[in-house]
Amino acid sequence: MHTAAPAAPVNLVHVGRALISVSDKTGLVEFARGLAAQGIELISTGGTSITLRTAGLKVRDVSEVTGFPEMMDGRVKTLNPMVHGGLLALRDDAEHLAAMAAHGIEPIDLLVVNLYPFEATVAKGASYADCIENIDIGGPAMIRAAAKNHKFVNVVTDPQDYDAILAELKAHDGATSYTFRQKLALTAYSRTAAYDAAVSAWMAGALKEPAPRRRAFAGTLAQTLRYGENPHQAAAFYVDGSGRPGVATARQLQGKELSYNNINDTDAAFELVAEFDPAQGPACAIIKHANPCGVARGASLEEAYARAYDCDRTSAFGGIIALNQPLDGATARKISEIFTEVVIAPGATDEARAVFEAKKNLRLLVTDRLPDPKAKGLAWKQVAGGFLVQGRDNGAVLPADLKVVTQRQPSEAELRDLLFAWTVAKHVKSNAIIYVKDGATVGVGAGQMSRVDSTRIAARKSQDMAEAIGAAAPLTQGSVVASDAFFPFADGLITAAEAGATAIIQPGGSMRDAEVIAAADERGLAMIFTGMRHFRH
Repeated sequence: MHTAAPAAPVNLVHVGRALISVSDKTGLVEFARGLAAQGIELISTGGTSITLRTAGLKVRDVSEVTGFPEMMDGRVKTLNPMVHGGLLALRDDAEHLAAMAAHGIEPIDLLVVNLYPFEATVAKGASYADCIENIDIGGPAMIRAAAKNHKFVNVVTDPQDYDAILAELKAHDGATSYTFRQKLALTAYSRTAAYDAAVSAWMAGALKEPAPRRRAFAGTLAQTLRYGENPHQAAAFYVDGSGRPGVATARQLQGKELSYNNINDTDAAFELVAEFDPAQGPACAIIKHANPCGVARGASLEEAYARAYDCDRTSAFGGIIALNQPLDGATARKISEIFTEVVIAPGATDEARAVFEAKKNLRLLVTDRLPDPKAKGLAWKQVAGGFLVQGRDNGAVLPADLKVVTQRQPSEAELRDLLFAWTVAKHVKSNAIIYVKDGATVGVGAGQMSRVDSTRIAARKSQDMAEAIGAAAPLTQGSVVASDAFFPFADGLITAAEAGATAIIQPGGSMRDAEVIAAADERGLAMIFTGMRHFRH
């Protein structure tokens, strides 16, 4: 190991030689012409070399530099001291310069590499063997070498930086500044870290290893945000490249830039509404602070929205609306009657877009399709000193999974509403209690420390809403109830019955199940156990 005291950083460094080896050839020819115009010698590999020569550019093959041909199907081409010596040599170190002279190593001042498309290969569902072949070795090795030696060497890993490097060279007569090279190195190390994270995540999945010894997550910056949950918190939005339909893949057709809270709530809304198959009819979910304040089906999107809105009109003000079918003009006009932050849907008609044009601040997002609620995936959250990782809650129950535990069987109408309520409960912060009637929520109790309080709050909000719209009876009269976890005592069930509920769906599994079942039988309720819990913290 070289132990001499490091010299002070060199500011401007002239670029005389560049090694270019890229899989993504976007903008490559124009960029290489810009380098050649600065008098920079071009060295290249394989397909990159062919592309540049075809464009009329003068290029040296890397095999001329290394003295070895590319071999083993391209697995070995740049793993050579002539390349890595040229990248790693300290230009202000006499011993390094002597070694370069002794072995005929030429300096490489600019490395341009983007890696084999591993992530894209995995996303296509390629075979294990194909994924292995798309793990880049030489590329990351060169990138790390160049980034380590950013005191003298520039490293570019993304076509979006081509214009920046050309502008920097032009501004400094063919040289780059130390600060610029530092930023390039940061981007380079972030790229190789993300690449290795993608490889390790794929291997963990391929080997069905639920808890690998080390776990890494990576993302690409989508946008910097004005602030986070609160104005004093810095924030940014990153995408993970998975392509899951939602806020990360949506096209924003109009409105202000999304905020941190907008993104979080929009994700919650779209994941919820995706639970309702559009082939079985329109559905709408309205979200406020990551919890639904109204969810409903309808004969039309307009009706679904109106029924969701009638669950809690107060909370819906300034909310996030998600639809499971393309937004139409009639629904857009109805939504426009109140202030709404974001609308997200799998498409929007020209008429709907025209309606929203009058609402300049309303964000309209469209996707190509809905996310699959049954798809596997990982969810993680930070805790002090680490993070928790779990599988996405893709659990669902089928009619065959249900167990009626009371004397009374639910009617067909009650069963439909019970399954609807159970689906919504999965997306409500625990403790969660959901009252549903005729395919629409009529009361939502979320995030309380006791289940009976959630039951009471949901019923009270329903009563307030009934008074606001002039209903003759509480909206919960004749409803069904879902609880995301078991009732630890009979008090929650009794409260629901007093609010007018006629049937209950819950996981079961409490030490006092018998007591809760007896309370249901005493009040003539039907109750179903699912055997599955849906906590959401």
